[in-house]
Amino acid sequence: MRILVTEKIADESIRYLQDRGFDVDVRLGLSQDEVKAVITPYDALIVRSVTRVDASLLENAASLKVVGRAGNGIDNIDVDACTAKGIIAVNTPEANIMAAGELAVALAFAVFRHLTEANEAARRDDFRRSLFIGNELEGKTAGIIGLGRIGSIVARKLKGIGMEVIGYDPYVVDSRFQRLGVTRCGTLEELLQRADLITLHTPKTRETHNMIDAPQLRLCKPGVRIVNAARGGLVNEQALYDALVSGHVAGAGLDVFDHEPNYDAVPGEQNYTHPLLTHPHCIVTPHLGASTHEANANVGSAVTEMVADALDGEIIAAINMPAIGGRLSEMKPYISLASKLGAIYYQAEKARVWKIEIIYSGELAELETGLLTLSVLKGFVSTVTSERVSFVNVKSHLDMLGVEVEESKNTQLERYNSLITVKFYSEEKDLSVSGTIFGKDSEVLVDFFGYHMDFELSPYVLAMQNNDVPGVIGRVGTILGQNDINIATLHWGRKRDKMRAQAFISVDSPVEPELLDRLSQLDGVLRASLLQF
Repeated sequence: MRILVTEKIADESIRYLQDRGFDVDVRLGLSQDEVKAVITPYDALIVRSVTRVDASLLENAASLKVVGRAGNGIDNIDVDACTAKGIIAVNTPEANIMAAGELAVALAFAVFRHLTEANEAARRDDFRRSLFIGNELEGKTAGIIGLGRIGSIVARKLKGIGMEVIGYDPYVVDSRFQRLGVTRCGTLEELLQRADLITLHTPKTRETHNMIDAPQLRLCKPGVRIVNAARGGLVNEQALYDALVSGHVAGAGLDVFDHEPNYDAVPGEQNYTHPLLTHPHCIVTPHLGASTHEANANVGSAVTEMVADALDGEIIAAINMPAIGGRLSEMKPYISLASKLGAIYYQAEKARVWKIEIIYSGELAELETGLLTLSVLKGFVSTVTSERVSFVNVKSHLDMLGVEVEESKNTQLERYNSLITVKFYSEEKDLSVSGTIFGKDSEVLVDFFGYHMDFELSPYVLAMQNNDVPGVIGRVGTILGQNDINIATLHWGRKRDKMRAQAFISVDSPVEPELLDRLSQLDGVLRASLLQF
């Protein structure tokens, strides 16, 4: 079998494939059109971040069985297109986490000790060390935002150098903080007020974009240092620049920007300007989080092993191929529905979930439902992480979040042939959603947090809770119309005993956060959330 490698991986990884008996062609520097022109005879394709494995490329990939991404994210791989063509997609989500964690720690040292400024001065024949008096990290307080895999590595290393470590992560249970020896902050504001160093390790979502803006920076201690080696846009860059100019923020270390430069352009061809590049107390590195020899070796060996195993017909931890047996054809219409039911909670609620109960009723109760349970959990986890969540790694994500899972079955069901009910347990309250399939593949939500309905799910759903009073529907419709948001379908349910109503509005396009805030402030509206599926 033939394997095409279009981007640089370690030489020993290439030799590994060759030793397994594969015919490997390493063709670096190919344009997108050139890859498309040559892909036809290859059984596997290994890429990093440049080659785009999209529907257009796959049209020519007549022999392709496996696509391997040597690295964490797979933004350049159209997983749905691969799945539609029966192509296995794999990546290496944990192969470079140590490199990313260590870079954040390195940036912390650099901003506390003015290392880059001192280096630049020395190269200009300026050795006045009195200009670069810094601060020690030992005894200071490090505030870590996001206690996932990379954040946990950073916590361990900063504790090792004698820092007090506090953390904020609304999705991680207390036991994980205790295992890491990290003091939990109940709010982001609490962390900002206590930390001497703030380092971010959270995905970029609607909630986390600009999560540290001018108001949050004003809460920080004078002289705070900030490190962002996670995702650009977590810190408002103009606000950070202003705080550096004023001196309220003593230093910053950035490996990422909200809008990033072309990392492959040579000097003179780069057309990128940014005010933070001009500030002497801001250290900037060109997205080096995964750029170590060890990480390169790790991602190379990990991806080549998975690609080789897949070509040999072995079961692997693929993104889009769950290793689940059973009568798949009978469950297939419910797989997408199950994922959507799992994805609802954290798009509508904030209280941390400690247990999920999944109940299968009717005909589904007689089937092997392991794949459906994984689909529910995959939908749930996908709303709180930027990592690619697959059927084979979702359980590890649940373990990290500290969420228990319980599955039960009930063959008795009156109204529907089959029903999936997902109950979410938090310290505040227990909430549940239920859904079924009408006809061949119509995904219908029949219960949402106690409100009964028959609502067909769509990619964008505006969920609104309001007082059961006249005029709310009209006001909501008017504002959506004024903002060119088209309503496809609408369902309004009520709870007479509580004088409240719940709306589900299917819209043709996303509703921006500013418009959601405006809708939330309407007279009679209690809450507005956008559910995306």
